Amino acid sequence: MKRSYLIALIVAVAAALWLASPVVERLVRPSVDDAAQGESTASAPAARAGDEAEPIRVRVRRSVATPHVDHLILTGRTEPARQATLRAETAGRIVAVEARKGAMVEQDEVIVRLDPADREASLAEATALLEQRRIEYDAARKLTDKGFQSQTRLAEARADLEAAQAQQQRIALDIERTEIRAPFDGVLQARSVEIGDYVGIGDPVATFVDLDPLLAVAEVSEREISGVDRNAQATVRLVSGERISGPLRYVSSVGAEGTRTFRIEVELPNPDSGLPAGMTAEVRLPVRTVPAHAMSAAVLTLDDEGIVGVKAVDADDVVRFHPVEVVADGANGLWVAGLPAELRLITVGQEFVLPGQKVVPVPEDAVPDAAKAVSGGGS
Repeated sequence: MKRSYLIALIVAVAAALWLASPVVERLVRPSVDDAAQGESTASAPAARAGDEAEPIRVRVRRSVATPHVDHLILTGRTEPARQATLRAETAGRIVAVEARKGAMVEQDEVIVRLDPADREASLAEATALLEQRRIEYDAARKLTDKGFQSQTRLAEARADLEAAQAQQQRIALDIERTEIRAPFDGVLQARSVEIGDYVGIGDPVATFVDLDPLLAVAEVSEREISGVDRNAQATVRLVSGERISGPLRYVSSVGAEGTRTFRIEVELPNPDSGLPAGMTAEVRLPVRTVPAHAMSAAVLTLDDEGIVGVKAVDADDVVRFHPVEVVADGANGLWVAGLPAELRLITVGQEFVLPGQKVVPVPEDAVPDAAKAVSGGGS
């Protein structure tokens, strides 16, 4: 082979090897990277195993049970303490209306007047007859005392006198009934007559209510009635926002036939009758005192069966789950029962630990305030 051809062949092979070097590198590099990745993957479980070996740190707070009054919360309504339907006790035409509907009326104040018609004349006639019968009786008595008249005639004179007295009293009472008056201090809720209407005996004239005191009425179920203290003080919150306290004045001893519920009445002061009847009312009735813990709703959690409870740390720093019963809630948190009298409550980290797991409890008072503010802390 000529020398020039040999040199050309060597140059071509060298060029081909140079051009093929990136492909070779790519073919070789994955095996190296895979080996490195395998080493990294193999070391990861070891690192995680090392992390799991160290107990998780949780924040805890010492919680102590205190007596808490449990309330029975009922939805009811307000009612007047007394209500009366005024009816005509004599017949006649309405000639005057003295009180407007919705007005405050004092006891014995006239509401409507009926036309007395000829009643005044009948009263004058009865009064004159009564005077005559009295004179006749006095004369008969004197004659009988002197022996000029029998006892029988005296008895007849006495009977005539008493009949005249009864007649006068009937007419006077009928005249009195032409003025229909308020039976007690209260509010004229409704008036069913106007001037010119004719009413007969027993016809309704007006509805009269007493709003002081006002009653808050509710129904208690048969399961809860046994816990009601008949001497309890209840708190009533009206739909308008007012909160009023008053004694429990009545508890029904017989349940309603259809609902098996028992009526209760709470007496509320209402001196100016400013609170109306018929309003929706929430009645809070104390029924029992239970040892309970105050806490934030954020510390509550669920177990595998969906039971609401809290997690706490026992004396061996092991997590324990405790079911709870929420007995009250408010703006400052919850009151829960069913817990030991004292426990270390997990306030931060409860969602990351399981019952039976060993942890490192960190008291809340050992945590800086800034850290508490960031994490939220317990109540």
